[in-house]
Amino acid sequence: MNKNRYRKSEDFLSLALESIPLGSQTFSKSITQLPFGVSPFYAKKAKGAYFWDIDNNKYLDFSNGLASVTLGYCDPDVDSAVKKQMKRGVTFSLSHTLEADVAKMLIEAVPCAEQVRFAKNGTDATSGAIRVARAYTRRERIAVCGYHGWQDWYIGSTTKNLGVPKCVQDLTHTFKYNSIDSLRNILREYPGEFAAVILEPMSGEYPKENFLEKVKELAHNSGALLIFDETVTGFRLSYGGAQELFDVIPDLATFGKGLANGYPLSALVGKEKYMKVMKDIFFSGTFGGETLSLAASKAVLVKIKRENVLEHLSKLGEYLHKELDQILDDLDVLSLISYTGHPTWSFLIFKDKDNTTSWELKTFFMQEMFKRGIFTIGAQTISYKHNKKDIDKLLHAYKEVFTMMKNYVKNGILQKKLDCEPLKPLFSVR
Repeated sequence: MNKNRYRKSEDFLSLALESIPLGSQTFSKSITQLPFGVSPFYAKKAKGAYFWDIDNNKYLDFSNGLASVTLGYCDPDVDSAVKKQMKRGVTFSLSHTLEADVAKMLIEAVPCAEQVRFAKNGTDATSGAIRVARAYTRRERIAVCGYHGWQDWYIGSTTKNLGVPKCVQDLTHTFKYNSIDSLRNILREYPGEFAAVILEPMSGEYPKENFLEKVKELAHNSGALLIFDETVTGFRLSYGGAQELFDVIPDLATFGKGLANGYPLSALVGKEKYMKVMKDIFFSGTFGGETLSLAASKAVLVKIKRENVLEHLSKLGEYLHKELDQILDDLDVLSLISYTGHPTWSFLIFKDKDNTTSWELKTFFMQEMFKRGIFTIGAQTISYKHNKKDIDKLLHAYKEVFTMMKNYVKNGILQKKLDCEPLKPLFSVR
């Protein structure tokens, strides 16, 4: 391995760690998720389906800003809209008409949306949804499934609960996706106390046996609101989100990553009878109506419809899944690797095998994919700028790396082939 490949990234990381905990603002971009010694840590520029790190290594990107860049980097329509708005101003002393423009577009697109409030991160929107549900129902307990951000009400239910009061932790109860009994049991344990049931309508798995319909029925029978966290699924799985795809309409829903092609914008939407509670609670921020992100969002939503963007994503993802199935079968590596998820957003699953852990496998995989100029931490996130040649490049790399993994595990030497310490299971967001 070229020892200088990531020299600038590693040197800059040392400097950044002096002023920034973990050297990054985002957990998933930090040294906890990227193995030191074989990974880039800082990007310099991006265009289309590619980005360059500060060592000037070029990567075909299958992370895409943690699924926030749907159209590809530096999309000309989005850039043009933002530049035009920038000349007029960014944040004003009054609200801007773009707020209503984009809100109306969301209401037209999303089945449950009758009113809209904007914020910046998915965490903002989900926390707003929980406050609405608690205010409307006058209850406090929350049932959760999936990942919903860093605020106390949710993160207190995970292993990253340091700093969250125990009384807050005790109000959040987790259930398992596609296990309706796990939800039924916690609702029965505290009858009449749940304000909301919140879940990602799809993450790794497709809903089975009418799971989403049953969740809605249980939630409503218990007097709780149903909230879909569509931070990732919105404007990716379908234009109106997973609720449109699966025809299960929640009471409230949150959106984020698919809204503005990397610009910071999230939205809480829902039925008017619930959303009108927002007049009485406090959900407010100086930058909620920031216009560059709203201009970007307006351009994104128009382009997704005009150019059938989501059809392109699905077709490429279906091709990827079909070819990946063949590779996994031909190489006979299903005991090591499988995958799950929607064609537009799926994940490789690494498995413990003999004396090799899944974390050692994943670390080796990332090491070798990065060497080959492909950035993935196991996700297969498709953007509009990806094409068949890009998918073929990914598949070719898979063949090489999976073959190496199989042989090294069989011979008990994969650990010796690592050029770094393996990742550790510190915290999983899903």
